[in-house]
Amino acid sequence: MITLHHLDNSRSQRILWLLEELHCSYSVRAYRRDPGSLLAPPGLKAVHPLGKAPVLTDDDIVVAESAAIIEYLIDTYGQGRFKPPAATRAGRDYTYWLHYAEGSAMPPLVMSLVFSRLDRPPMPLLLRPLAGMIARGVQRRFLDPQLKLHLEHIDAHLATSGWFAGEDISGADIQMSFVLEAACSRVPFARTLPRIQDFLARIHARPAYRAALEKGGPYAYA
Repeated sequence: MITLHHLDNSRSQRILWLLEELHCSYSVRAYRRDPGSLLAPPGLKAVHPLGKAPVLTDDDIVVAESAAIIEYLIDTYGQGRFKPPAATRAGRDYTYWLHYAEGSAMPPLVMSLVFSRLDRPPMPLLLRPLAGMIARGVQRRFLDPQLKLHLEHIDAHLATSGWFAGEDISGADIQMSFVLEAACSRVPFARTLPRIQDFLARIHARPAYRAALEKGGPYAYA
């Protein structure tokens, strides 16, 4: 029996989407973020030592990390779907984008989110003006150029077929979905790139994506 340990407003939403695309039988164990820290609750550490979502259990198998979960589900339940052949251009693209999502694209997005909150509690009141000045400098001089570079790279790749690996949807698209949803909620420049907007419109219209939202509850990826 598959169980997805699902944290609200998190990367685990894309695993729900894949489970729906694969028509898997599964259950959801929902966790809620701490309203103050926005961190996952301690209960997740009983499933995996890091206490982060997503975590998937399949009988006695425990799989963490989105890319690893996507590969496990597709290899175990995909029946040849959602993964192009390895010895092809699409297969190489699949591997690249599956790992690019968290290895290259998400770090500047996460840093941007962290720096945007640097001048808020728990930062001491007297230090907030200085912290805000530092944060804005890092954002303008480093993070904004990096985010622009990555988003243009992504948008250019989508010009080929509209998908990340080949002519049809794959696990790479599911992995990249959270990246682009987060980017469009936090980076105004992302909302000006037409291929990224088209990609998001198409995946959001898929019945499996909508079913995943019903299973997972509100999803405010901002």
